[in-house]
Amino acid sequence: MSLIKNPLIIALDVDTIEEASVLVDKLSPYAGAFKVGMQLYNYEGPEVIRILKEKNVAIFIDLKLHDIPNTVAGAARVLTRHGVSILNVHAAGGKTMMREAVKAARDEAAKTGIDCPLIVAVTVLTSIDQEVFNNEVGINGSIQERVVLWARMAREAGLDGVVASPHEIAAIRKACGNDFVIITPGVRPAGVIANDQKRIMTPGEAMRQGATYLVVGRPVTASPDPAQAARAILEEIK
Repeated sequence: MSLIKNPLIIALDVDTIEEASVLVDKLSPYAGAFKVGMQLYNYEGPEVIRILKEKNVAIFIDLKLHDIPNTVAGAARVLTRHGVSILNVHAAGGKTMMREAVKAARDEAAKTGIDCPLIVAVTVLTSIDQEVFNNEVGINGSIQERVVLWARMAREAGLDGVVASPHEIAAIRKACGNDFVIITPGVRPAGVIANDQKRIMTPGEAMRQGATYLVVGRPVTASPDPAQAARAILEEIK
């Protein structure tokens, strides 16, 4: 049975288990899941997953796997064994890489008798705008066209969904259907500073567009009252 109890995923963008534990203790009544990214995982290692799982919370391990198919499959197998609820790979790694990640995770889940995590593909980061996408990343066409192409590719490879900005949700829904998971970062409550995010929406707007889950970090974790900030988002999206 999934531990993810509502659409709000809180990003634990901190260095240490101690800092993460403080946030989880404050926010677990309101968060559907907690995202462990490269900052926390690269400092603490897999121990952070074990300790947070002892708090009976769902974990989205956000390592954006992107390598040759055999390497990504091995990493997906190990992360599945740790009992995470969501893991991600880069769509830019190609269909074979994504397909091998799904196969490895499902094989490992069946062998160990644990739930298989949702496996999603990262499309275009929410910190990238159209100019950077074309002139620095060097990909022609619109961001939306590329995101939809990668979402279709992820679905064909057997993935459960994608990570995409709220600006591409409607197009992904049209291309991939209502059962396809869309995890949306770049979410900022009205009046909150955008930081380094370029393609953003408010939580309510993103959910109305069709997001499955929202990833929110600094607007909650850097708030003077993180619990109240999380409650306000849940109130906005209910």
